[in-house]
Amino acid sequence: MAFALSSWRVAAVFLLAALAQPLVQGCKRSDPGGQGKPSAELPYGVHPGASPQVIAGAQAYLKYCALCHGVDARGYAADNAPSLVSTTFLESASDNFLSRGIREGRQGTAMAAYSRQFGGPLDDKEIASIVAFLRSRGPAQARIPARPSTGNPAHGQEVYDRHCVSCHGTKTQRGLAVQPWHPTFLAAAPDEFLRHAITLGRPGTPMPAFIGALQPGEIEDVIALLRSWGTPPPARPAIQHPELPKGPVLINPSGGAASFTLRDGRYVPAEQVKKALDAKKRLVIVDARATSDWYQAHIPGSISVPYYGFSRLDEIPNDAQTWVLAYCACPHHASGVVVDELRRRGFKNTAVIDEGILEWQKRKYPIESATPPAPSGSAPAPALSAPLVPLRLPR
Repeated sequence: MAFALSSWRVAAVFLLAALAQPLVQGCKRSDPGGQGKPSAELPYGVHPGASPQVIAGAQAYLKYCALCHGVDARGYAADNAPSLVSTTFLESASDNFLSRGIREGRQGTAMAAYSRQFGGPLDDKEIASIVAFLRSRGPAQARIPARPSTGNPAHGQEVYDRHCVSCHGTKTQRGLAVQPWHPTFLAAAPDEFLRHAITLGRPGTPMPAFIGALQPGEIEDVIALLRSWGTPPPARPAIQHPELPKGPVLINPSGGAASFTLRDGRYVPAEQVKKALDAKKRLVIVDARATSDWYQAHIPGSISVPYYGFSRLDEIPNDAQTWVLAYCACPHHASGVVVDELRRRGFKNTAVIDEGILEWQKRKYPIESATPPAPSGSAPAPALSAPLVPLRLPR
């Protein structure tokens, strides 16, 4: 399983990608083992004859998605961010599955909702362009027969415990791979998608093919187990005013300066931050995630400065009494980009909140929400469609 690259390296890759021209480019990709050794130079993936939609999608992908999924879309630039161009993934994922993942995200994970409907930066046309770009990187959606599983969930649990839990974890103990019980994932992934993934794996990723390793009945049992975990996806209220939320920048403006002990000169433990807040110290806390996540849940008093837009950094005071802390859910990638930008601007007292907001929530530290009421008459974005091509599974 790939692990996160160092924050400065990720920030450099992201900055170069953001400045890159949208046509054919070369980029260095770190090896999937997370050792930071560059592999052979890879084409960026947009050919000179690409459609305007694909080019626009590549530009949007670089700005919003490359930080975690990699400039080549092969994943694992940030923890747990899967490949989006594995052949077996693209041939089994419908455009609706892809667009819904971008639009709604995966609540409780580092994958935010990027639709403007939920407070993100993208409209339906931009989301469709990213889907078109991903489609241009691999096979078209295949014609895979729809067939509900008739497996036994109890038997599936035994198989899952033997073959799957080490990577995917459990509902209470997060693994390094995709969360197969996530409500939004299961709502979008039909049984044939799950069967395809288990049978053929994800070439180029740590997910192996289980054809031959498992009997067909065992695969059906695992699918039945996953389906038994399905629950209705949590409601995500629509956002009436998706522009960047405004509000006070300073927390405890009359408080004294905090004192932190940083790991590697960069990371501050969440426990120290909690103590500084309780002591009414003068802080600025930056939420570096997509604004949609800030609306859903954030550290009280934090401001939304997403990693893809730094406009509110101009409002932050740069003085010896003020510590500026950033957090995300990765837990270091997006927040690391913001801290690097602050340091580039000459801010001295800056740090990444080490464990990120998911651990902050797990510790039951204070959280608040700022979700406005849904506008009347709002409707979900329409599903996209794609031509199907024949596919034959190995026997």
